[in-house]
Amino acid sequence: QVQLVESGGGLVQAGGSLRLSCAASGRTSNIYAMGWFRQAPGKEREYVASIIRSIPSTDYGDSVKGRFTISRDNVKNMMYLQMNTLKPEDTAIYYCAAGPRFPLRSAQYWGQGTQVTVSS
Repeated sequence: QVQLVESGGGLVQAGGSLRLSCAASGRTSNIYAMGWFRQAPGKEREYVASIIRSIPSTDYGDSVKGRFTISRDNVKNMMYLQMNTLKPEDTAIYYCAAGPRFPLRSAQYWGQGTQVTVSS
């Protein structure tokens, strides 16, 4: 089993930045890819970005390309999402996820989520 815990969410003004973190524990050696999803009220879950654990390959959803950057630190078993030029439409609960495929369009493990709110 793998446990994922997100942190770093909060309230920020439009145009600002936030950095989300995801701490992985448990059988982390079984993880092939990690990523982020988000879900806004009344909307379906949306893929944000993913990264392969062993090699520097990344993938982004169209709505965040050029603004968000995903990274990982395998020594610390951490994954990050640097979010710049935030927009009100980025407001959502952000979930850390892990699974066996890349891009990580569906996940095997999920965190509990962290709220990101962008005010206009």
